[in-house]
Amino acid sequence: MTARILVVEDEARIATVLRDYLTAAGYEVELAERGDHAWDRIREAAPDLVLLDLMLPGLDGIELCRRIRNADDAGVRGVLVIMVTARVDEVDRLLGLEIGADDYVCKPFSPREVVARVRSQLRRIARLQPAATDVGIELIEGAMRARVGACEVDLTPVEARILERLLEQPGRVYSRQQLMDAAYTDHRVVSDRTIDTHVKNLRRKLSDALSADAPITSVYGVGYRFEV
Repeated sequence: MTARILVVEDEARIATVLRDYLTAAGYEVELAERGDHAWDRIREAAPDLVLLDLMLPGLDGIELCRRIRNADDAGVRGVLVIMVTARVDEVDRLLGLEIGADDYVCKPFSPREVVARVRSQLRRIARLQPAATDVGIELIEGAMRARVGACEVDLTPVEARILERLLEQPGRVYSRQQLMDAAYTDHRVVSDRTIDTHVKNLRRKLSDALSADAPITSVYGVGYRFEV
């Protein structure tokens, strides 16, 4: 099936150029000029990928990306996000990674570069999806346990929620804040070190069951991912 792309851009000329190039590349493309309107569309029918401008009326790109990554619907949380921005300072780059952007394109850009970035992200997910069905570790729904091969491993509620989030998209990097939001549904404030401790304990339990290193790796300065 043709991938669906939502271009969220308030500059009509840029939006039109991106739509034309992406359509020529074989993608189905929709446009949105405002962040709040884009959020409504994403919740109604999640696209495969969002090209998201940073500066938008109604709802800026950072907040929109944060809402996507914290959505209750797993289909919405899994939407690929490529940020498009003219703000190239390092702080914004780190902030984009923290809220869960998959990639960046900085203005001014070549439309062909954007198409290449879109194609690269879609191929990455396509490669991961078949592997995700055979990672060898799965949660037992409602039991606070994980099935690891022939073994069952008891988990704390926090460990179970962290593992559930990591298993949603094996290979994807989740920031500590994203794991924190998933682990503590009451939105309490905890430190990064607390999340690190829970992940350490989760790794140990999985490693013991596997008699090998757990497939959860740390990404320096960002967070964690479940390897496939």
